[in-house]
Amino acid sequence: MSEIYFVRHGQASFGTSNYDQLSELGHEQARLLGEYFRERDMRFDHIITGDMVRHRETAEGICHGLGLDKHNFAVYPELNEFDFHSVLRAYTTQFPEHALPEKPVAKDFFLRLKKGILLWSTGELEGELPETWANFEQRLSTFREGVQQRHAGERLLVVSSGGAIAMLVRQLLQAPESTMVDLNLQTRNTAVTHCRFNSHSMRLSSFNNVPHLDRLDRQAMITYT
Repeated sequence: MSEIYFVRHGQASFGTSNYDQLSELGHEQARLLGEYFRERDMRFDHIITGDMVRHRETAEGICHGLGLDKHNFAVYPELNEFDFHSVLRAYTTQFPEHALPEKPVAKDFFLRLKKGILLWSTGELEGELPETWANFEQRLSTFREGVQQRHAGERLLVVSSGGAIAMLVRQLLQAPESTMVDLNLQTRNTAVTHCRFNSHSMRLSSFNNVPHLDRLDRQAMITYT
């Protein structure tokens, strides 16, 4: 049976003007994951990413850790993250009493984002959004079904985002919409989610593992943004 390793991007630049790039720690997380793969002599038939900068930079870091000089990625926009900025903005506009404080911390963002995603998933979030929940679901289903048909017998590495991976896992588990929210907010940077698949189905083997960081001297490198 074929294998696919979904990797969430490394720590992005949360709190800066451009979130869509890795922090210094994010680059290090990606390189260490590549080294973990290399130590276990793991090779991939294809490396696939979304078309976001943080996806590409994470894949490049993994390749560096693997000792690969050439970076040849297949790019699928279907793997991009949903526009969480728009979801958060729509939520705080709809509920002005929940506006962010003057000096917000990460917890302030995540609490409001969770409520916003839940409303988005049930069609109750108001305002102009670039994508419906149904469209988000469909593009991840389309990607998964395409992989199953095109990559029989192969081992794939796929770099994406927390929300997209959480949606895929929710679909595999046939779980309610709220499950995606819970999975999304607990997914760690450069965490690995492993699945096996054939042309008919895909099955979850493990979720949200960070074996390259699972040691005492790297505990502080485990992040969620």
